[in-house]
Amino acid sequence: MKTNPIDSEETDAQRLGSEIREVRKARSLTLQELSEAVSCSTAYLSRIELGSANVSAELLREISAALAVDPDWFFPKQSGVGPLERKHVVRAENRRALSGMYTRTPEELGFEDELLSSTLSGQCYLILSRFRPGAGSPPEPLEGYSFEGEQHAIVLTGEVELRLGDEVIVLREGDSFSYPSMISHRFRNRTDKEATMVWAMSPIRITW
Repeated sequence: MKTNPIDSEETDAQRLGSEIREVRKARSLTLQELSEAVSCSTAYLSRIELGSANVSAELLREISAALAVDPDWFFPKQSGVGPLERKHVVRAENRRALSGMYTRTPEELGFEDELLSSTLSGQCYLILSRFRPGAGSPPEPLEGYSFEGEQHAIVLTGEVELRLGDEVIVLREGDSFSYPSMISHRFRNRTDKEATMVWAMSPIRITW
């Protein structure tokens, strides 16, 4: 009886390679560009990403530095009985922080993010944003972000102010929205209570 390849558990090298590939692509870097930043050829990097070559601790530190990510990011905590559960299910206590990978600080952005998806691969990803009380209120004029893609979200708790184009919209618990992210947008929490939102975003983006 043949084994379904989908049910086969990844090797450690394959899992690590796929994680490196995901972050590299999210950073919009080619293999050549990453190779130029570390002491490794493009061909060997390709083998690493495919899981057919091992990564030394020193090389992993170089790759992590070039990708501006903590080396621990590449070793997510996984739990479960079967290989599919361990690969695809993210327990609440095993979520990975995203904010440390951003180019702006949580103080500048006004929120902190956790990755709800099991990986950064695919066409979109799911994140949980926490807006601290009174956060996200930089001096006017309020800079907005715009980039290719789309965003969908729902407010789980609290109240968040969305500036979408020239409009200021107050979102409360249970409110949801979707828009093309080419429209300039920015969020902030002006209340004295924490607010939380769950997002689905496409394409993958970790540079703010």
